[in-house]
Amino acid sequence: MLDEIRQKLESEIESLSHELNVLLPERISTAVEQGDLRENAEYKSALERQEFVRARMEHLTQRMSDLAKINVKEMPVDRVGFGSRVTLKDLEHEQELTFTLVAGDFMDLEGGHVSMASPIGQGLLGTKEGESVTIQLPVGERSFEVKDLVTLPQQLGLDG
Repeated sequence: MLDEIRQKLESEIESLSHELNVLLPERISTAVEQGDLRENAEYKSALERQEFVRARMEHLTQRMSDLAKINVKEMPVDRVGFGSRVTLKDLEHEQELTFTLVAGDFMDLEGGHVSMASPIGQGLLGTKEGESVTIQLPVGERSFEVKDLVTLPQQLGLDG
């Protein structure tokens, strides 16, 4: 999972770097050739994009730094945390849900990810398999049982 996240970040940084160093300078140069820069929408648009790309790259670089600080060996092997794959049973509706808990930047709803910052993510942090938990969701209070838990250390074979 960490490798997937790292690859996604590196890929986006590489793409943004190309845009910042190759594509945007070309756009700016073309816009400058058109004359009066005070009323040149293409020039203003390119500068705004350049500012956005720089800020996004800075953010992604910080995320890469944060990722490098994660020490999976120090993570609990029996409690819900970053990277945990969790199967819950909704005690009221008798439904099961399975998802992986991730940081917000790495969310992929179609991939079955839930943010650790979300109400369900916050409510589950630190729980163990077999425990029941009541979480305040936007639709109201819901009770869940942690039916299955595979932590990130377990996924990487570091649980024993």
